[in-house]
Amino acid sequence: MKKLVAIGEALIDFIPTEKGCSLGEVDTFHPVTGGAPANVCGAYTKLGGTSEMITQLGNDAFGDKIEKDLKGFGIQTEHIIRTDEANTCLAFVSLMEDGNREFSFYRKPSADMLLQKQDINEKWFENSFALHFCSVSLGEYPMKYAHKTAIEYAKKAGAIISFDPNIRLPLWNDHKALKNTVLEFLPYADILKISDEELEFITGYQTIEQAKEILFQGNVKVIIFTKGAEGAEVYTNHMKATSEGKKVKALDTTGAGDAFIGSFLYQLSADGMTAETLSDLSEQKAVEYMNFSNAYCAYSVQGKGAIASYATMEDMKKMM
Repeated sequence: MKKLVAIGEALIDFIPTEKGCSLGEVDTFHPVTGGAPANVCGAYTKLGGTSEMITQLGNDAFGDKIEKDLKGFGIQTEHIIRTDEANTCLAFVSLMEDGNREFSFYRKPSADMLLQKQDINEKWFENSFALHFCSVSLGEYPMKYAHKTAIEYAKKAGAIISFDPNIRLPLWNDHKALKNTVLEFLPYADILKISDEELEFITGYQTIEQAKEILFQGNVKVIIFTKGAEGAEVYTNHMKATSEGKKVKALDTTGAGDAFIGSFLYQLSADGMTAETLSDLSEQKAVEYMNFSNAYCAYSVQGKGAIASYATMEDMKKMM
């Protein structure tokens, strides 16, 4: 299997030890390594693949923890840069009774946002299956242009470009700018992963059928529409596939969407899919992939945190 490369934020999620209260009411937090692109690497790697994370961390104890944890999960960290210009990103999380979350981010700016485009090396993308990214690091900072350089190199290497907008409204003072940025980067993607909570914000519509003309732009060949416990849908220009969710009692939904796309990308890679063959994805295969990824998410939300709660392939064989 070829490697997965992800670019963006790696951060410390401060997970509360109690549920059912707001951020201001939480007494104790537990620090865990997270960040959506890092989480996707975690899912891909725990299932048996190879992944590499591109980011920048501060020269601080939290940066040390992230590097140590990512290595412990088997994620390659050779492309992580350290800096004294800013601190490592932190995110404080509160959990509602249903497992949903409230966030408060400490990144004004954080080290990841200052990664320069000239720091990106074309050789990093050799033998890569896909490049995955999100919108969290696409604000008007150097990291936005580092993304554009990474996308250019990844496409040149023949890799699939995977984009999960992963909308985090508290990080953007101007929500219109966030929407415009997502729409700016959307055409670069071969795979677009979007949740039911994000669709209307990005497109103004509530269904993929209504939003198709907006979403199938540029290189987009596959749309993955996730609906939490209600399951998922996959669209190409010639088919629609659906899969019912696996309902479980959620302890913590942190990283659930990342678990879905990470496990989905793993299956595509295992089957030898490429940017050229994505358009030919069959309904049968799409359902197979979604069934696995729905089960993978269900496993994840029953544990705390993101990567630490993800299943290995052995765990999945026992579960399914």
